[in-house]
Amino acid sequence: MDKHDIGTPALVLDLDLMEKNIAKMAEYFRGRKANVRPHIKTHKTPIIAHKQIEAGAEGITCAKLGEAEVMAAAGIKDILIANEVVGKKKIERLANLSKHCDVMVATDEPRNVEELAEAAQVNRAEINVLVDVNLSQNGKLYGILDRCGSLPGKPALQLARKVSESKGLNFKGLMGYEGGMGRFIEFEKRKEVCVEALKPLIGTKNMIEEAGMEVEVVSSGGTNTYSITGDYPGITEVQAGAYVFMDTHYKVMEGIDFDYALTLLTTVISRPYPEKAILDVGLKSITD
Repeated sequence: MDKHDIGTPALVLDLDLMEKNIAKMAEYFRGRKANVRPHIKTHKTPIIAHKQIEAGAEGITCAKLGEAEVMAAAGIKDILIANEVVGKKKIERLANLSKHCDVMVATDEPRNVEELAEAAQVNRAEINVLVDVNLSQNGKLYGILDRCGSLPGKPALQLARKVSESKGLNFKGLMGYEGGMGRFIEFEKRKEVCVEALKPLIGTKNMIEEAGMEVEVVSSGGTNTYSITGDYPGITEVQAGAYVFMDTHYKVMEGIDFDYALTLLTTVISRPYPEKAILDVGLKSITD
């Protein structure tokens, strides 16, 4: 098919470039202690998730329970929900999902742990749990998003202990997202801030292990830090997602070498004067 035969506006996926991106990320982690657990927020497509796993990925990362359910229905068996799941009905769905695949979920406060444990027992399920650790240092670390997560250190240790002592729950480890570093174009500056953010996460891991609990998983990172987080001692998996298609922001960052696999095909519908072109695409069809 010629591109002129495609109705516009249209998203056009170059499968060769996408598979090249998938292979490049998988190759980076081959032989390393950490692995990639791709975040599917970029594509939300089971076929692509299967390709990432076939290339060597640990499993996948989802933002929402509903996404995890779709992926599980498509045969994906190793899933991290990198967010807290709250509310009785959603937690019940999570418990049922955990009976059919290996799913992990984040938690950051005691009440949620109690709700997860209750649902697991009522539904005769076991739920795998990661304690979510806030890496922003109370919002003081410039460049790191201040979002969900227990405080590192003792608060996270206490939460991990509560999870491990709760019937129906399996404490699997920690996660912490050093997000927001897209503002650091220079690799060395990005590395400096990233390492500073990861220190309390690994410090918390060490504290929990010293208390006698196993920390099997330490999940973190993204496309813009994959080569930093992926090499940091103690990290076991990296939640990179954007690399599969790539985008204009990451492409200009030092140390991020993936190809544009997804492009937008449009048609010029008017040329009022030589310096101006009107396209058949608007803000509802495209984001930067």
